[in-house]
Order: sequence, then C-alpha cells, then structure tokens
Amino acid sequence: MFIAKEIQTAAYLFASILFILSLGGLSSQESAKRGVFYGIIGMIVAIIATVSGQGVEGHVYIISAIVVAALIGLMLARKVEMTSMPQLVAILHSFVGLAAVLVGFGSYLDPKTQLTTEIDPINGLSHAEHMIHLVEVFIGIFIGAITFTGSIIAWGKLDGKVSSKPWSFKGLQTMNLVLLLACVILGVLYCKEDGTGGMIYLGIMTAIASFIGVVLVMAIGGGDMPVVVSMLNSYSGWAAAAAGFMLGNDLLIVTGALVGSSGAILSMHMCHAMNRSFFSVIFASGSGNGSGGEKKAIEGEVTSLNHEEVATLLKEAKSVVIVPGYGMAVAKAQYPIYEMVQTLQKAGKKVRFAIHPVAGRLPGHMNVLLAEANVPYDIVMEMDEINDDMPTTDVVMVIGANDVVNPSAQDDPASSIYGMPVIEVWKAEKVIIMKRSMSAGYSGEDNPLFYKPNSEMLYGDAKVSVEKLLGFLRA
Repeated sequence: MFIAKEIQTAAYLFASILFILSLGGLSSQESAKRGVFYGIIGMIVAIIATVSGQGVEGHVYIISAIVVAALIGLMLARKVEMTSMPQLVAILHSFVGLAAVLVGFGSYLDPKTQLTTEIDPINGLSHAEHMIHLVEVFIGIFIGAITFTGSIIAWGKLDGKVSSKPWSFKGLQTMNLVLLLACVILGVLYCKEDGTGGMIYLGIMTAIASFIGVVLVMAIGGGDMPVVVSMLNSYSGWAAAAAGFMLGNDLLIVTGALVGSSGAILSMHMCHAMNRSFFSVIFASGSGNGSGGEKKAIEGEVTSLNHEEVATLLKEAKSVVIVPGYGMAVAKAQYPIYEMVQTLQKAGKKVRFAIHPVAGRLPGHMNVLLAEANVPYDIVMEMDEINDDMPTTDVVMVIGANDVVNPSAQDDPASSIYGMPVIEVWKAEKVIIMKRSMSAGYSGEDNPLFYKPNSEMLYGDAKVSVEKLLGFLRA
C-alpha cells in the first residue's frame, strides 16, 4: 500500500525532528539514553515512509533485506564487547561509504538520469539537470570511496591488525596533491562524456579515491585514532548526504548533513583537546607535534607496591582521583572499581574520576563504560575540571591509561604527543599506576611518569587487582 507524497514528506519532517532531538540528547550523559531512543524511533519512521512511498517496487526483497540486516545488527550488538566498540563503529562507517559508492554507480547507469533525447523526449533530464547530477554522482562516489577504505584501515589499526604508527615518507603530501588533481581532471573528462561513456573515468577515480582513503588514515598515528573515528563519522555523514542528492531523498540529505556537521564539530573539539590542527589531521600532514629531535632521557627508577600496600595508602588518603583508560575497558574493571569507590566513600573519602577527552579509542569511551557501571555523573570530571585539584590530591589511581597522563606531552618537544593537554597526575602526593606491564601506550611513546619518585606500579589485570584491593579495604 502506497502513501501519498504529502504524508511521506510529513513523515520525513517528523523523522528529521527526531534526529535533531537525538543529537541534542547525546550531548550529555544524563540524556544520552533518551537521545538514542529518539534516533531509533526516527529511523523506524524514515524506513516505513520510504518503503511505503510511491514508485517503490520489490517490497518483498526490501523487507527481507531489512529483516536480515536487523537480525545481523542485533546479533553484533549483543556479541560485541565494549572494548571492541571502536572497531565496530569504524567498520560501520565503511558500510556507509560503500553504500554511497554503489548508489553513485547505480544512479549514473539509471536510464532516467540520462539526457532527454529526440527519440525519448519525455524521460531523462535536461542538459543543466544532467550536468548537476553528474557532479553529484562524482562527488558522492569520491567521498564514499575515501570513507570506505579509510574506515577499513581505521578498523585495522584499532583491532591491532594494522600498525598504529603513522605512515610517513618524503613526498607524501605531494603525492596526495597529485592524486587529488588527477581526480579533478578525471571529473572534467567524465562530465564531457555522453550517456554512460564516462564509466571508465568514474572507475579510475574510484580506485584513486580508495587509495587516498588508505593513505589519509595510514598517515595518522595511534594516539590520534579517537579523532580519526570522529572524522570518519563526519565523512560517512557527507557520503550519506551525497547519496541523498543522487536519489532525490530529502531525508537522507538532512540526516547526512546532521551527521556530517556534528562529526566535524566533534572532531574540531577533540583536536583542540589534543592541541592538534584539525586540517593537519584531515590532510594527514602530521598527526604528531614532535620536533623530530632527540628525545629526553628518562631518569629515575621504577618501583612497585603490592595490593595490601596500595590498600593502606587508600585507607590513609582523604582525596582520591581515578583516571581510567583503555586497560580498564579491556579488563572490564568498571564494575569492581565502582564498588571500590562506594567503599571509600562510606569511609569518608572524597573520590572522583578524571576523564581525558580522548581516553580510550572512541570519543566518550570512558564515559560510556562508567555509565554502564552506574557511576554517578557528578563524580565524573573532565580534564580541565580536575587538573587544578591535583596538587591537593592524596592518591591518584591510573587504571590502564598511558598517553593521557604522559608528562612528555608537556616537557619533551621531541615526543610525538608533545603539546597535547594531559591529566597532570604527577602533581598529586602519590600516584598508583595499574598496568599489566611496562609497555608503551597506543602512541608508542614511553611514559616518564612510571619513573617519578612519587609513582608506584601495581602490576596485574585491572579487574583482579581492584577485587584484591576491595578485599583489603573491607577487612
């Protein structure tokens, strides 16, 4: 049963409002669940309105595909651990890019999008309309191809299948510029062809754009991967908007623009938090701020404590700050950590969490994990809120974090993370670093924090260690 065009437009408008409310809800932890709910309802309305629209055929195949895809999505959502969520987000972005590429080729080959001819004066497009459509297709496929391959590389880096070190060589930016110019030239030649004669140019451009996507993400270091995920989210939005132009679907254009613009704004905020240039990340002109000179020698000696000694420090402390990182996510330690927080609070301690904007491998990764463990929002502090309190803090517990507490970001110009704002945990009276080993962070930089006289290591799995601490604290 088909619905009238007016009803479909009204449904699209309603869905667009829900998507805007969804983005608004996702701006804070308290309203995030409501934001997700608005997004789900908006998407259901959009799908029903699209499938029920006039001129849509093959409903059996469409509904079957939706059901199969929904079941796959449900299975993935239930199976994927929170530690693998960044990888899942990255690979989902690649699907959006691939969809834009396929829609672009399909739209280009569609007889209805060809020029009006004397033989068929009714169907087809006028010369101006046809030229506009050709540009839409070219740009849509270009953005989609970059998003597709770039997201796959991001997934590989996040999953450890691709090295997190930035890929750089002399002439990288020159090569990127030549490739971009080649795509522009191909675009001009493509637009000059009649019918589907431009397919060869479109295919070559797609291959070049796919390679550009690989190069752009390969050139970005592991420490900047949260920015990359956010940036790819923006790319996927613009790819979806381009697909909307090609299909003449207003809702897809609005939705894509919302995702693209919000992803770009988030990327800018994260670049600011990391003291990175937004354009240097986009164009892979160097994700690190290091001067490339000789790094400062690390002085001091690494010392460690056992669980009972750490528990004694916590019992004697009046103010405790916990800095979570990816290691907490891997160990699934957020639940026993909150139990420890409650135990300390009952003993009259002031306990807070300090969250770095790019902690983990996904924007908001740590906030999501803590919310999952029902940690109250009022004790979860941002980096800028907590740094001033570090000198008056008795004990800081760094749980699986590394780069976001690395002093090299402030005092070693040769470090690749130099200039990135970090949580200044070393200013506290005592720092306890919980790690499995002395391995470097995701950026590959060694951490001088481990060698400072007021720092102690507590080796082992974060969850197991916290459970042992709980036993001593409750004794």
